Amino acid sequence: MIPVSIVTGFLGSGKTTLLNQLLQCRDFRNSLVIVNELGEIGIDHLLVSAPTENTWLLSSGCLCCEVRGELFETLTDIVNNRASGEIPPFDRILVETTGLADPVPILRTIVTDDTLTPYFRMDRVITVVDAVHAHQQLINHDEARKQVAVSDILLLSKVDLIEPDSMDSVAEAVNRINAGSPLIPVDHGRVEPEVLFSSTGRDAQDLGRWLAHDLHGHTHHTGEIGTLSLTYDEPVSESGLATWLSMLTNFKSAQLLRVKGIVNVGGYPYAIHVVQSVVHPPVPLDAWPSSSRQSRFVFIGRDLEEATLESSLAAFSLADTLEDTFAVNPAVYARFREAAERLL
Repeated sequence: MIPVSIVTGFLGSGKTTLLNQLLQCRDFRNSLVIVNELGEIGIDHLLVSAPTENTWLLSSGCLCCEVRGELFETLTDIVNNRASGEIPPFDRILVETTGLADPVPILRTIVTDDTLTPYFRMDRVITVVDAVHAHQQLINHDEARKQVAVSDILLLSKVDLIEPDSMDSVAEAVNRINAGSPLIPVDHGRVEPEVLFSSTGRDAQDLGRWLAHDLHGHTHHTGEIGTLSLTYDEPVSESGLATWLSMLTNFKSAQLLRVKGIVNVGGYPYAIHVVQSVVHPPVPLDAWPSSSRQSRFVFIGRDLEEATLESSLAAFSLADTLEDTFAVNPAVYARFREAAERLL
């Protein structure tokens, strides 16, 4: 499957500058770039020919297409044109969003659409943060907060225009929303590609960084968004995990922007990753990130209530009571019903 990465960030943050720098790298010669039709299309000077309608060959050798309708239609056309030879093969897709875009619908299209999932896999979300204007953007614009919250990698641009103390203050504000993703200063969009694309972003090292923050019992707010972590001591079953994820996405997806965690499924570590209603398939890890065998979760969302989220963990014990006869322990089911009602 072809990896798809999203490059997002608020207006004027430096997304196109980053993209132009990446396209000069040899490893990106076989890339396809999708530019949102309302975006700051700053790659016009690279366009040299038009192999298909709305698709251009860049001087770097990459392909660029402009979104003319739903992303689903764009990706479907790309699959068909690639198969017919109308456009040359490519190794990855980079989607540059508009500065006011919500990245979640793009994620949802790539991860959940049965027509597209045989061809594409979601790789990562890269968010460019404007160091000069970040404070005001995070306070005044929900889009900016959400772009930071759902990011796998955060890039801090325009660091040459602020003092070191101010940069520390911006980093603190960003980390209050998303402390688990690395925040990397960049100089005019220049960053080594391997820093952005060296791993899946969901391995044990990545999760260890996310889960290292002691947020149990605390929420930290920038605007409406806060962060909370929970633990669960007992191993869970695959069906218990599926039930819990279903509860979260059905009842709390509007509030929960991001959930990452490591789950003890029958003694083995599994990574989970949720973005609102988009549930990535749980991924088995080769190793635990630490000696602990607890299941641990980090939530990023609005108006997080620790007691409510903690009560939802009753779903783990419910599924373990299901046998071949589908008999359910009444006491366990009562706890599950209570948890589900609190999530409503």
